[in-house]
Amino acid sequence: MPQTARKITSADILPAAEYDQQRDALKKNLLPLKKLRRVEVGPFATFYFENYATMWLQVQEMLRIEKGGEEQLAGELEAYNPLIPQGEELIATMMLEIEDATRRHNTLLTLGGIEEAIFMEIGPDRIAATPTEYDDRTTPDGKTSSVHWLRFKLNKEQIARFRSERVIIGVAHSNYGHMAVLGDDTKAALAKDFT
Repeated sequence: MPQTARKITSADILPAAEYDQQRDALKKNLLPLKKLRRVEVGPFATFYFENYATMWLQVQEMLRIEKGGEEQLAGELEAYNPLIPQGEELIATMMLEIEDATRRHNTLLTLGGIEEAIFMEIGPDRIAATPTEYDDRTTPDGKTSSVHWLRFKLNKEQIARFRSERVIIGVAHSNYGHMAVLGDDTKAALAKDFT
């Protein structure tokens, strides 16, 4: 799979039987990449930075689970292609991972609007994340979703500095204020998303 590809096409998709045969190996081969693209921020927010390979596998998995074939494929491509970085951005799925259902429900009620409080710092610059084109992830009662898709748009100078300066991912919500510094291996993996 090309790491610099920007769009999944129907020609990229393996037939169901072929995918089933290769599935275990494909998932195993992707694990090291996914590990480098995973960033924990605080006790339960985890950012999974997406790219062509992660979204390709997601499309294949959705087709495998739902068995919708060609009719389903167009919808999956429409849903997941926008989550592939296009050269001047990083895109992350932020998961609020709380195992206990009661605690999860109660905590999510306190985190309304969290998707508007995410940022990346590169040296002196603070880049606000913008939610992707999906529906509002906070309900009228103030409960947020446990899954958010976020886009970090960088300019050319920030992209150049991304490789050499300290990079922080943070959440500045009044009920969840945490930051994490990206390690060098993670920065190197994410830098491949830039043109």
